[in-house]
Formats: sequence, C-alpha cells, structure tokens
Amino acid sequence: MTRKGQLEDDISKALMKFEKEYLGRGPQEVKTFIIEDQIFIRLKGVLTPAEQHLAHSHEGKILIKKVRTQLLEDSRPLLEKMIQEFTGQKVISLHTDISTVTGERILVFTLEANLEALVD
Repeated sequence: MTRKGQLEDDISKALMKFEKEYLGRGPQEVKTFIIEDQIFIRLKGVLTPAEQHLAHSHEGKILIKKVRTQLLEDSRPLLEKMIQEFTGQKVISLHTDISTVTGERILVFTLEANLEALVD
C-alpha cells in the first residue's frame, strides 16, 4: 500500500475536487489524518458568502446545518466509494459537523480495518 502521508494528501485533494464539483465551491483548505481505523478530515473555509450572512441569526445557523447535512447524506454513497477506492477498506460509518462560527467542517470515516497499520 502507499505511504500514509501520500494517502492523506490524495484523499484531501479528492475531497477538495468533490466539494468543488458537487457544491460548486471548494473549501480554502483540506487536511486529512489517518488514525487507526478512522479517517479524520478537516475542511476550512467552507461557508459561502450567503451562508456567512445567514450565520448571523440562530435560524440561519440551523438552516445551514440542516442543508449541509442533507447534501452530505445525498452524496454519502459517492464519498464512501471514493474512500474505499483510496483505502481498499469498506466504510462502516460517516460522521460530520460544520461550525457556523469558524466555517470549518469535519468528516470522520470509520473503516472496517485499521488502515494505519496497513500503510507506512
């Protein structure tokens, strides 16, 4: 298998491309970390200007989280397939959250095996 750092970088690049193609706008920065059987991805600068404006109200924050969660659920099969193609491991679960304060989003994939033990 490939080196851990290269795999993390490849996943980051693929997720950046996915966000641009699927949402029409990519994050400013993506960082991926492989930790045992999990892949932790931190995306910075994901809020659009319209979402930044909405985030000034409580209702807007709820709406942003609801829409972003639905978009992720709709694209979940594509994301899981992407991760499986990079890692060779089946995705067991996917967790996510977005901060309407910092504009960061996290994705955590849990895999069927300890990927960290399989990469250099």
